[in-house]
Amino acid sequence: MNDILHRVGITASTKDVYAALTTIDGLAGWWTKDTTGDPDGVIKFRFAAAGGDGFDMKVLETAPGELVRWEVVDGPEEWIGTHIRFDLSQTDEWAIVLFKHEGWKEPVEFMHHCSTKWASFLLSLKKYVETGAGDPSPNDVVISNWP
Repeated sequence: MNDILHRVGITASTKDVYAALTTIDGLAGWWTKDTTGDPDGVIKFRFAAAGGDGFDMKVLETAPGELVRWEVVDGPEEWIGTHIRFDLSQTDEWAIVLFKHEGWKEPVEFMHHCSTKWASFLLSLKKYVETGAGDPSPNDVVISNWP
């Protein structure tokens, strides 16, 4: 299996980062404005403005200020059955986010694209938590067209 891994420090508390990862308004503030669903069940993330349908994530596990874990239950074939994980820890004024998109069957070109997009969205998360305004889709960085 192959994984996408990123680390970002956010000058905030893990409580604030956790809220951005576990509420519909928080998720819509940094990932995609078109976010709906049940933050304790299945969350739907749509990217129609970017030419894609989106993803449905089943919330598997949460621990306030420490962990958020999802399973992809609908979306592109390469994503189905993979897991998204945010591990949170506090180091002085920094909330450290260790991000994993786990379980890719193979490192296809789409995985490379997604790794770059995850990095840009994690920077949007940082901006959102630190300033109150992120860069969610459709206002995110366009890195290329994707078929």
